[in-house]
Formats: sequence, structure tokens, C-alpha cells
Amino acid sequence: MSTHQARAGTLQRLLRQPVTLICLAFLGLQIAIALAAPLIAPYGPNELSVADKLQGPSADHLLGTDDLGRDSLSRLIYGTRTALLASGESVAIGLVLGVGLGIFVGYRGGWWDRIGMRIADVMQSIPALLLALALVAVLGNGLTNAMLAVGLIFAVSFMRITRAVVLAEREKLYVDAARVLGLRPASVMFRQILPNVSPPLIVQASIALGTALLIEATLSFLGVGVDTTAVSWGAMLDASRQHVAEHPLLAILPGAAITLSVLVFNLLGDGLRDAGSPRSAGAARPRKPTTAAAEPTATGPGDPTGTGPAAVTHLTADPVRPAVDAPGAPAPDTAATSGPLAKGPVRLVAREPEPAPADALLRIDGLTVTDPGGAQLVSDVSFHINRGETFGLVGESGCGKSITASAILGLLPRGVTVAAGSIRLQDTELAGLGGEKLRRVRGGRIGMVFQDPGSALSPVHTVGRQLTDAIRAHSDLTRAQAVERAAELLNLVGVPAPRERLKDYPHQFSGGMAQRVVIAGALACDPELLIADEPTTALDVTIQAQVLDLLVSLRERLSMSLLLITHDLGVVADSCDRIAVMYAGQIAEQRTVRDAFAQPRHPYTEALLAAVPHHGAGDEPLATIPGRVPPAWDWPRGCRFNPRCSYATDSCRTTPVPIDIDGVRCLRASELHLAGAR
Repeated sequence: MSTHQARAGTLQRLLRQPVTLICLAFLGLQIAIALAAPLIAPYGPNELSVADKLQGPSADHLLGTDDLGRDSLSRLIYGTRTALLASGESVAIGLVLGVGLGIFVGYRGGWWDRIGMRIADVMQSIPALLLALALVAVLGNGLTNAMLAVGLIFAVSFMRITRAVVLAEREKLYVDAARVLGLRPASVMFRQILPNVSPPLIVQASIALGTALLIEATLSFLGVGVDTTAVSWGAMLDASRQHVAEHPLLAILPGAAITLSVLVFNLLGDGLRDAGSPRSAGAARPRKPTTAAAEPTATGPGDPTGTGPAAVTHLTADPVRPAVDAPGAPAPDTAATSGPLAKGPVRLVAREPEPAPADALLRIDGLTVTDPGGAQLVSDVSFHINRGETFGLVGESGCGKSITASAILGLLPRGVTVAAGSIRLQDTELAGLGGEKLRRVRGGRIGMVFQDPGSALSPVHTVGRQLTDAIRAHSDLTRAQAVERAAELLNLVGVPAPRERLKDYPHQFSGGMAQRVVIAGALACDPELLIADEPTTALDVTIQAQVLDLLVSLRERLSMSLLLITHDLGVVADSCDRIAVMYAGQIAEQRTVRDAFAQPRHPYTEALLAAVPHHGAGDEPLATIPGRVPPAWDWPRGCRFNPRCSYATDSCRTTPVPIDIDGVRCLRASELHLAGAR
């Protein structure tokens, strides 16, 4: 279904490009002429008639004859076959070798990239025509030998271009998403990255076709291209040199054929690039929203329309976990209900603290992550996540939350490494894990929801293709079965008309619906742990609440654990069981949500709670934390929060602060009485 939809969209875009259609028609005519040359040529290409030499156009010879009496029209027809064959051979060699090597060295990087580019530099320093002449001199005349040399030079050009675009493309979020889903490296390179980098390659291939035709004509003109029995436009030009004055048509015909063919190849590349890309200016418009496809306001996974008995109400009023007031919180008549994104007071949820069980699903001990310069991006981080638990990781930007999540999944940026510590998923050590073992964990046991759905989905693949690739990467399902499973997943996350939406591209989804697709991909193989890294940042307020409610309901329904990374303490209060507050690459405080919000023990936690908007403030300005999070290479001595802390003493500025048995990293934790949630 998705393939048919993609082809239909390409055809629609193509029909809106008349120049491209004309070029395609001309190329199609050339191919037909080349294939049917023996049938349509009035004479053989080398059939001699000395009595008829250098004749002008006539009934017997429509375009005249050359100096040996050979029919010019017949030779022009057979020359078309040679031109297309030469161009196709050289560009095919260049594409297969160059694109394959370019994707590999660009994606792998490191020494592979350095060695590959040094070889490319050496090869590209040799002019293509000179290499072709040298190879012909060694192997002998012949079209295949000449085009092999040209193909090798083209391969270097394709390799450099492919490598350049892959270097930029590999850093995009959809590539990380594909790796998180557990796709094999070859699948990531050739099924995900290659279609996204194909537009410049299409243009380069079309230019190379014209260049190859010119090189073949040049070699034939010089007498070192095709053998004497073959016909070439370049050889026709060579034969016409001595007779241009008496028979100018001999040079005009092959010259015009070469010029038109090169022009068509150059124009065709731009048109095919635009037609093949759903992101192009001529791309099909997103489908108009209908009542069925509108963004649901309170839908649940069991009923995408929101009208049936399975519809899930807004999870702020959670019937399973009744809300209670924290000590010191406002009375119920003055406190507004607080949902995940409410602007009122933070509402606490009744939960009992749990000890760290020996069979915790995820256990991180002493995790330290360093950058290439040796700076510690994350320092001695330890926490655990129980089965069926929602664990919140909060803090300002730059505190190390996303780096911690990336370390769990082995998605650290190049040069950033786990310097110390352990990351265990039950009995599997993830720190240092790689290859096939890590691929099985990604997608199969751990899923991830990224913050920007527009970047986490490949723009040139339908959502059906992306979901089925993830499903088949971890199962033996056939494509038809994977499509059925993908439709079930879209229905599970509340996407209306799931079978129809499988055919759509990401740009045809609204932001909220696109995030539901990302969640469906993360759930494709029933993971034990779902990591949600700022899953609502790119969405508007109403849709944020829907997505958060969906995550919580899916966690309960599928009995999985959820690691929720967020800046929003309202989200934490409404969704999480326990919380870890991160600051400057360290855990500042780790406790149950109820305890941390009611009686925070670290000044940073108090400052974050004070910055939450609340009712009854009147004209009181919103509280802020002075200063900003320092960079990793400039962590303060002592307590890393001390430059921004109003409780800091001289000891806080000089003494390293370990985390205590209660999960708090503060020298004055036992003597401070900090304000909780208002």
C-alpha cells in the first residue's frame, strides 16, 4: 500500500513539470530508437556504397551519406545505442562503487573516513580523460575498457558527494530513531539515509550521464574509443572533419545529437529530484483534515474516535491514584486542579516510597560520561527504575538529562564516551555493549520517544514503511503481517483511520498525530522500558496534555516502565512515582515525588518548585533562578549549584559534595528547612 501511494505521489508531482516530461519523452524516444535500431535503420551502419558517397539528403538516403557512402541516418540511429550504453555503463559503475563507499565511510566515520578520503584525493587528482587514455592503452580499444576508467573517476566524485551529505544526515534525529528501533546498520544506511540523500545524487548522476557521453565522444573522436566496427557520434564527427566544407550536414547531425542529449540529461536530473521528494515545492499537499482525522481531545488507545466506552478521560483526575494535599499546600477550595500543563499549583499524588529492589528493571551506578576534551558531562549518576514505574528526570537544559538517556541506549555523540559506571537492564550490561547485542536491546527491550516528531520521522518514507521496518527488524513477520501490526499500533495510540494513515508521509500529520506515530514506533516490539525525552516540547499546550495522558495510559495498560525526561514539574507531579533532580551533570536529589514536592531537601529543588506558576500570586513576579547552568568544562568547585544558591557557605564552595544515604547532594540538607510546592 505504501509503495503504491509513494508512486502515485511521484507521478502527480511529475505531471506538474512540463520540462521534465519533455526530457523524459526525448530520453524514452532515444531508448526506443537504440533498442529498435536493426528494425528502423534503412541500411546497415557499415554498409558501403562508394558510388553514393557524400550525397545530400534524398529519397534513398534521407540525411545523405558520408565519405564512404554509408547512410548517415542509419549511423546516427546506431550511434544512439553506443551513446546510451557508454553513459549507462560508466554512471552505473560510479553509482554502485561511489555511493556505497560514500555512505559507509560517512556513516562509520573515524579511520574508515580518513582512509577513504585519502584514496579519493589521490584518484581525483588524475584527470578522467587521462585515466581513460591510460587504461585504453593498457587494455586495448573498446567501449567497455574506456567506460570502466570513466566509471572509476565518477565513483570518486559520487563518493565525495555522498559522504558529505551523509555526514550531515547521520546527525539527524530520524537516524537516531532508526537506531533506537533496532534497525541493522546496513538498513539504517541504505533504507533510511540513502533515500534522504538521494536528491543531490540524482542531480549528480544526470550530470555524469552527460559528461560520460561527452568523454565517450571525445575518445571516439580521437580514435581510441569504440572499435572500428561500432558506430559512435564522436567517430562520425572525426570522419566529417575533411568534408565539412562540401557536406556540412555530416558534422551538424552528430553534434546536434550530442548537444541535445547532454542538455536533456542535465534538465532531467533536477526534475526527477523534485518529483521524487515529498518535501519538494511541488510536493502533494497534506490531506485536508476531516472529522475522523481531527486531533482528538480525550481519546484513549481503545477508541480512536473518543466516543466509545474505551475512551480515556483526562488522566489528571486519576481514579487509580487519588490526589492528596501535601503538607502546607493550599486548601482544596483555593487550589485549582493541576493537569500536566496546568498553570496552577502542583498537585501531589499519593504514593508510598519504595526501596530499590534487587530485580529493578534498570539500574545505573556511578555513570560518568566525558567529552573528547575530558570534561565530565555526567558525573557519578546513580538511580534505578522499577518495573511498571514512571521515573522522572528533571532539571534545566544542560544538566545532563538527555546525555544520560543517550548513554542508556548507546547513542552518545561521536567522541563522547562512558568513562565509568554501570548501566544494567536486568542482567544485561549496556555500558560498552555494541553490535548485534545492542541492536536487540534497542527497540526490542527499550523504546524511545524523541521531543521533535518532525525530525524523528524520515521525511521521504511513509509512516507505514517506517513502522513495518521497525517491526520486521525484531520479528519474523511477513510484510503483510507487519502492516497489520503497524495498523494496530496506530489504533493503539489513537490515530484515526489507521490503515489509511499508513500511506501518508510525516508532513501530512499534525504535530500531535506525528508524535503519536513516534510513540507507536517506540512500542512496535513491546519494550520493557520506554524513554520519553521531552516528548511534548514541540507541541502546543492542548496537544501536550493529550500526549502525556497517552503515555501514562499506555504505561499502565502495557505494564512497562517509563523514564520521563522533562522540564515541567507539573508533568512530574501528575505522572511520576519517583523523581531525580539533575543539576550540572549530577543528581541533586532523588526521592518519591510526594516527598520531594512536599519537603524538598536540596535548594535547587526548592528553586524549581518556586518557579512553577501558581494561583493566588496576584501581581507577584514569577520566581526565577539567578544565573544559568555552567558548561561542562567549567563546573564550579564544591557544590556545583553554589554560585546560584542563596544558602551557600564557604564550605559549599570548596568541599566536594557526595550524595547522602537519603539521595540528597547538599552539605546543609539536615539543617535547612526548605519550602515545598505551593
